Amino acid sequence: MREPAWRRTGTTPDYRFSLANERTFLAWIRTSLALLAGSVAIDQLAPEFAPGAIRVVLCVVLAAIGAVLAVVSYRRWGHQEQAMRNGQELAHSWMLLAMTLGVSLAALVFAVLILIRP
Repeated sequence: MREPAWRRTGTTPDYRFSLANERTFLAWIRTSLALLAGSVAIDQLAPEFAPGAIRVVLCVVLAAIGAVLAVVSYRRWGHQEQAMRNGQELAHSWMLLAMTLGVSLAALVFAVLILIRP
């Protein structure tokens, strides 16, 4: 596999920072997998949890957040690595806020569904 162009610029950062960046990437991937697993679990293991259309929408939203998070986490890892190589400030990610809002909204919907269950 070909090395990304940014790896040929700047200087190699301290390996501890690169490994910390990699651990953060892996944490984001674990979160993405958890969202996908939760989506599948709700759909397959709790079909009576909510009316079909609501359950499907919740599952699709959680799966979409998980998929987007997986892609964004790789891009973020690369951008952070590039910034470290070039002595630049590490960029802020708006994905943190978007993910927090999405998961919080899903949790709120789940709470309402649990409360109104017969």
